[in-house]
Amino acid sequence: MSDVRALIETKLQAAFTPAELDVIDDSHLHAGHAGARPGGQSHFTVKIVADRFKGQNRVAIHRMINEALAEELAGPVHALAIKASAP
Repeated sequence: MSDVRALIETKLQAAFTPAELDVIDDSHLHAGHAGARPGGQSHFTVKIVADRFKGQNRVAIHRMINEALAEELAGPVHALAIKASAP
């Protein structure tokens, strides 16, 4: 399996050119829960600050991020917590 965390980071960098970005693999916190896989890489938290989010409400920002990560959300990523804002 490829490094899902790195793939998420690469896609978010390309889509939003963020001032700040932190992608955290929280999979170890969900061991034994629904969607958890033995190898991890299934549960993530994204902390992102980007100019593109200016003037957007939280729902719109989450939709933009979900669109950028559509392939990952349809496949290896079971859960994604998003903490996003404009600078």
